[in-house]
Amino acid sequence: MQYHLETIPVWEAMEAETPCPFCMLYQKLEESEVDRSLGGSVMEPDARIRVNETGICAHHHQLLFGMQNRLGHALLCDSHSKEILMKLERTRIGGKAGFFSKEAGPCEKLAKELRSLTSGCVICEDIDAHMQRYLYTFIHLWKTDTAFQRKWNESKGLCFPHAADLLDMAARQLSGNQQEEFARSILNSMKRTLGEDEADLEWFTLKFDYRNQQKPWGNSRNALERTVNRLRSKCIEGDNA
Repeated sequence: MQYHLETIPVWEAMEAETPCPFCMLYQKLEESEVDRSLGGSVMEPDARIRVNETGICAHHHQLLFGMQNRLGHALLCDSHSKEILMKLERTRIGGKAGFFSKEAGPCEKLAKELRSLTSGCVICEDIDAHMQRYLYTFIHLWKTDTAFQRKWNESKGLCFPHAADLLDMAARQLSGNQQEEFARSILNSMKRTLGEDEADLEWFTLKFDYRNQQKPWGNSRNALERTVNRLRSKCIEGDNA
């Protein structure tokens, strides 16, 4: 394993003590990939070929647009649109499925084709490739580094989606006994951290009762953000993650 390239980012994310280290890693990767997409890679032939063929999802188009590099963004969209037009030129409408036929008719076939032309995203693909390496690294560290195991046991846990991703990786990398130990560790962490979030969230709602107005907020002020981000991965700012 390349120690500096793989283990250090995972260790740093754990040491940041966020509600989910993988949400932190994802956010950093996304910022880097979006910036790179409108940087030198705009003019790199291999990168442009990938964009032309695969495209970019709506979410990442939104982030690219927010970079205020309209020329770079337009260059990506222009060459991708040309590729899409060529594919549309090769699309043929023909044949008609009977009313009781199981074969798709022209409208259904064209709808499927249009969805396939807009379902890919090179930025998502690149982020996912990096995230898979981070998941693998987490399992490797958990399996081989007792200090990392202690750090995990003392951590604020994970969000549910990244916990599921980590368990999928563990299923491929750990033996049967290790899998049972790791799964139990994940489950205990999820119950503990969501339980804490929910207790704070309940108190947040109770604070709106006039009888509780003078009582302290405790850790409840950002409980809504923490709970949403715990359940669905980080999508709301303000949970100190």
